[in-house]
Order: sequence, then C-alpha cells, then structure tokens
Amino acid sequence: MSYLTDRKRATGRGSAKTGTEHHWHMMVSSVALAILVPLFIFTFGPMLGAPHAEVVEYFARPFPAIVAALTIVVSMVHFKGGASIMLEDYVYGTNLKIALISVTLLSYAIAATGVFAIARIAL
Repeated sequence: MSYLTDRKRATGRGSAKTGTEHHWHMMVSSVALAILVPLFIFTFGPMLGAPHAEVVEYFARPFPAIVAALTIVVSMVHFKGGASIMLEDYVYGTNLKIALISVTLLSYAIAATGVFAIARIAL
C-alpha cells in the first residue's frame, strides 16, 4: 500500500509536450475530412452500380480522382493519429511499440494502396 499523494506520484514525470501539436493536427484533419467526405460521396455515389468502363472513364477525370485520393490519404492520417493516442492510453511496454508500428504500417499501406489504385485508373 502506497502512502504517496497523487501529486507526489506525478512529480518528475513531466508532460509529453506534444498534446497541443497532436490536437492541432487532429483538428486540421477533421476539418479537411468534413469538407472531403461530402465531396467524395457526391463524386463517388453516382458511380455505384455503373459499368466498369463508365467508372474508369469517370475517374480518369482530374476532379473525382483528386477528391478520392485526398479523402483516402487524409482519412488514413486521421486514423493513425487517433489510433495512436488510443493505444498510448491503454497499451504499455513492448506491446505499445508493436501496436504503434502496426497501426502506422496499416494506415500507410491502406493509403498507398488507395492512391495507387486511383492513379492506375486515372492515368
């Protein structure tokens, strides 16, 4: 049983000094997603159920391809930031390092695959 106060247990640990920066990045990506997701829905929605040739022709145009690529990249960056904070709160030690590396690799792999697929269609 410990007789230390909460203040005494926290003394010497200091702050991470990255909370404000992380919050700012998450807010910027949230605003970007608030703009990009409706654009993505309105550009992607009409192509649902369309024949393959028509979809390829549609996404060969710059605007739908750019909107789709930006939506994929920004959403994966936002996912990586949120998942990292969640993991830092609930996972400790070596498992934290493994989980952070896995989340980072997963988010970058999904973003790269999505951008590659859009580029392949658009070009």
